[in-house]
Amino acid sequence: NEERTRAAGLHRWYVVEFDDAADLDKAALDMARIAEVSKVEFNQQLMHVPEGRVIPLAETGAAPQTRAAVGFNDPHLGKQWHYINTGDKSIYSKIKAGADVNCDEAWKLCTGDPRVIVAVVDNCVQWDHPDLAANMWVNEAELNGTPGVDDDGNGYVDDIYGYNFTKETGELDFSAELMHGTHVAGTIAAVNNNGVGVCGIAGGSGRGDGVKIMSCQIFHDKDGGDAATSAKAIKYAADNGAAIIQCSYGYPAGSVTSDAAYSSGASAEKQAIDYFIAKQNCAAVSGGLAIFAAGNDMTGMSSYPGAYRDYISVTAMSCDYTPAYYTNYGPGCNIAAPGGDAYQSYLENINTGASEVLSTVNGGKYGYMQGTSMACPHVSGVAALGLSYALQLGKTFTQNEFTTLLLTSVNDINQYCTGTKQYFTDKG
Repeated sequence: NEERTRAAGLHRWYVVEFDDAADLDKAALDMARIAEVSKVEFNQQLMHVPEGRVIPLAETGAAPQTRAAVGFNDPHLGKQWHYINTGDKSIYSKIKAGADVNCDEAWKLCTGDPRVIVAVVDNCVQWDHPDLAANMWVNEAELNGTPGVDDDGNGYVDDIYGYNFTKETGELDFSAELMHGTHVAGTIAAVNNNGVGVCGIAGGSGRGDGVKIMSCQIFHDKDGGDAATSAKAIKYAADNGAAIIQCSYGYPAGSVTSDAAYSSGASAEKQAIDYFIAKQNCAAVSGGLAIFAAGNDMTGMSSYPGAYRDYISVTAMSCDYTPAYYTNYGPGCNIAAPGGDAYQSYLENINTGASEVLSTVNGGKYGYMQGTSMACPHVSGVAALGLSYALQLGKTFTQNEFTTLLLTSVNDINQYCTGTKQYFTDKG
């Protein structure tokens, strides 16, 4: 990929580190005076955008029944209202049937295709989770090669299921606390019809035909999570076959307020995303799709990078079509998807997490989470399923054509966005 890398100018970026006592403003000015340096920018910190804690799945009790057309045998599909919402009031008294992503109808046509790869740019995906392992992207050269050797010559050693960019190693770290990436991945492609756990939107039919998940780890506790790390991960996704980057992170809403400011202040990251979008890694679409969470700042604008005009920013709705209490909204936002709303359960003294999003979590387990982080992979999953169906039909689209299809194949929820929505903290 050297020719493409040089054409995009990505070979010119360097990370320069200083002692903690250094005056970084002075260092930046000193470097900017060097004739060969055309751009200096600070390595900005990104943040995850879940809202609240993981609520473990309670295994007791019968799951609500769904009307799943394909008859998948995953025992907890009935709890995934965000896929097939039948209006079960045990989840929330004001729930509205149909407030979901229409998996019931979509699965009649297609359930996934392993030629579609989705890179989860997040913390680690548990690659050996019983409900994810069969749908993980696998670098066969590294899997069957010599440990400690870059067997495929892509510049990364032992990158079997992706890469850990926080520690520069192929060893993915999915400790018990790092649930976020695994939860996101399950929404996209937990294995369907395997008699285990939950379903994924593009998880296939149980016959090895789900889309593939590539784990690009950019967060680990306090490590990583900055623009330089994300840029490297996104370039890796482009160079190794991903058609979609699933990015449930961003800068706080309002810290970047325009496309021009983002282009100027985070140009390394933007160049990497543009590099990804320009690469065709799926025969059904001419370029990559960059999908971001809009953020949980309860603010009338999307956070960046999602707000940028060429990317997709996802807001969160509840099981009754209303905006989730935490979601950003308005300028820069493109589409809404189920993100869950813990406050609905709180109001009715239901502590099961039923009104949140159920997916895979580390340790081979399952749990509920909420956030635009959880809404975002619904759109990534739908996009992956759409590309799978296009491959099945032999259709091809430009990147703009497919994005337009994705953003217009929606239900109108404006009629539910009236009045106000309030929530209370523990202090009142």
